[in-house]
Amino acid sequence: MMKKRDQFKRIFSFFAAVILVGLYALGFAWVWYRSYSDTILLPFYRRGNWVMILIYVVFVLLFSKAFGGLKIGYLKRSDMLYSQMLSILCVNILTYFQISVVNRDFSAMLPLVILTAVDIAVLLLWILATNKLYFRIYPPRKLVVIYGDRSAAELVLKMSRRVEKYMICESVSADCSMEQMAEAIARYEGVILCDVAGQLRNDLIKYCFANNIRAYIAPKISDIILRGAEEIRLFDTPLLLCRNYGLTFEQKLGKRLFDLVFSVLLLVILSPVMLIAAAAIKIDDGGPVFFKQKRLTEGGREFYVYKFRSMVINAEKNGPQLATEDDDRITKVGKILRKCRVDELPQLFNILRGEMSVVGPRPERPELAEQYEKTMPEFEFRLHVKAGLTGYAQVTGLYDTVPYDKLKMDLMYIENYSVFLDLRILLMTLKTALFPSESNEEAAEHDLMEIPAPEEKEDE
Repeated sequence: MMKKRDQFKRIFSFFAAVILVGLYALGFAWVWYRSYSDTILLPFYRRGNWVMILIYVVFVLLFSKAFGGLKIGYLKRSDMLYSQMLSILCVNILTYFQISVVNRDFSAMLPLVILTAVDIAVLLLWILATNKLYFRIYPPRKLVVIYGDRSAAELVLKMSRRVEKYMICESVSADCSMEQMAEAIARYEGVILCDVAGQLRNDLIKYCFANNIRAYIAPKISDIILRGAEEIRLFDTPLLLCRNYGLTFEQKLGKRLFDLVFSVLLLVILSPVMLIAAAAIKIDDGGPVFFKQKRLTEGGREFYVYKFRSMVINAEKNGPQLATEDDDRITKVGKILRKCRVDELPQLFNILRGEMSVVGPRPERPELAEQYEKTMPEFEFRLHVKAGLTGYAQVTGLYDTVPYDKLKMDLMYIENYSVFLDLRILLMTLKTALFPSESNEEAAEHDLMEIPAPEEKEDE
């Protein structure tokens, strides 16, 4: 019964996405035939017009996939709105330049501006209607938590933020007998396994698999490594091969070429912004424009990361201190630079010099890395690739994401690296910069008090 329910859920999501994309396509078709098809230098015949509409649909699907805006029931309504707004904005801007190329001249912009406004209105109605219908058909899933050595309170708290999707009804210690745990699981629609010991976890997973019970599993570091393993066969025996040396030579070469092209283009495009930022810092207090700090990159090599100075001179003369939202060490210009993420732009020079990559784990201070390794020996695994300007942990994590979970995200990126994953992370970085998560803001103070996360410091 549960399996059929989930199948219908996917069908619902599919047809809801088809409706939205279809409305987008109809809107563009109307604008194209009314404002562009007869005004371009060499008008298309019927099939040419259809191709333009088809290309528009492909753009919508690609950007929607990249931003994840069609995940009904998975994302919050606000996240769906932000994702789809960015998606349709990128699609319409790209389409405008495509039409201008076809016309061999800059075409009228107003029709696409109006189309964008209509698309956003349609999107709002679509989100309200589909979410209301979705959660009426699929109420919150009732779950039980089985926890091991560490308390599952943190994970339960995070899942409780989505009360419309998850309902944590009971928690059971892994010290109980298998029969007691099986009875608890049978009372609900799914189970969350949090920090359960290996053999017991294997038994519980097999039990859930045999009884068609949904299981949410908090992965261990070894699980993430296995996910990136290659499937091979030795005669008639299946094996999983973990190479454990980071990226291949071909991947490193492709990544380096991507870094060079991206950093050069961005430096050219954003050079006026960087010059204005440098001048503003100098005029503000007459101090140095850049701030540098020693960090770690691939293989544990040390390098100096650069950024625009956003704090007063000698901000850490009394030792490293975490920055708060109203930190009086942040200059007036620095507040603007931080809010707009402009203070990070000098790291493009680090990328050009080969010390960093566009996408990768954020570079850590040697002294903090040493502290982390005392409690997380696997922390050095993230040094299998170059440090990045942005990363998977930065676009999927929150301010209150603990270092161990950030480490898992970094290792997930390394084990599943691809050029397409880099492109998607870059697009998600744009979304994160423009629309910070509400939960991020709520958790910022808690994070500053509990976790010495380098993202909150002057150097990040």
